[in-house]
Amino acid sequence: MISYPLLQVRGMSKIFGPGCAFCSYETGPDTGTNICPRCRSVVACHNIDFDMHNDEVLGIVGESGSGKSTVLRLLHFDLQATRGEMNFHTNGYMRMNSAPSSVALESLNGINLFSLSNYRQRMLRNHYMGIVFQNPHMGLKLNISAGGNIAERLLAAGWRNIADIRKIAGHLLDRTEVPRQRMDEPPKVFSGGMQQRVQIAKAISNSPMVLLLDELTTGLDVSVQARVLDLIRKLQQEMNVATLVVSHDLGVIRMLTRRTLVMKNGRIVEAGLTDQILEDPQHPYTQLMVSSML
Repeated sequence: MISYPLLQVRGMSKIFGPGCAFCSYETGPDTGTNICPRCRSVVACHNIDFDMHNDEVLGIVGESGSGKSTVLRLLHFDLQATRGEMNFHTNGYMRMNSAPSSVALESLNGINLFSLSNYRQRMLRNHYMGIVFQNPHMGLKLNISAGGNIAERLLAAGWRNIADIRKIAGHLLDRTEVPRQRMDEPPKVFSGGMQQRVQIAKAISNSPMVLLLDELTTGLDVSVQARVLDLIRKLQQEMNVATLVVSHDLGVIRMLTRRTLVMKNGRIVEAGLTDQILEDPQHPYTQLMVSSML
């Protein structure tokens, strides 16, 4: 029996601008730029291939402008891919404690998800994906209560009973170490670390198949970073959710991920087991990153 990855991405590319026949040849690590000298388009990412298996944590690391956050935004349907395919292989996949979905898992198998309508992409994202942004302002409504933020996500995922929603929200805040008695307070009065934990609670509330983490600990104090990373590791082990971690911090990548993709100028320049990449980097850019960490 063939075992397929849960998520499969092939040839994913994003160009900002008109694009031309020379974009892919005159940008990238070899040229040191992602701006096409002919048409001035920005090749944010080009020909990105990777697989993610259920319960796997995959990292993407690179400097600012490398294209790693663009990859995440494409997977979350925040941006429209210029070309490429993304497929789910959901045979035998089971989710716990989830609401009935208007997007049947079986109907997604073998379909290029980038070709779906905006409505179906939005439904897919609401029911089967979770995301935690670098900036809590992007993932939370700071003037609405912490419980209200989670309730918004649950409603989008198909939950309708208000009593059940409030019970689930309280449970999720407990799991993410946010005091339940603060459920009715708005996140604007919380610390940065607690805001991130509310974001995490919101992201996992729909029992996602895929969890996307974008620069999760940037801007947090070191002690707060450690608690947030410990929380993510604990939740990932409990939920067995396929998780993508985007970061410029090799310490975060080392702590959370099993496999890693290294990006520069919109391309993947190295891929493999995280320990192997960090201990024996092959590409000059990866070698420079690792040596700067030491």
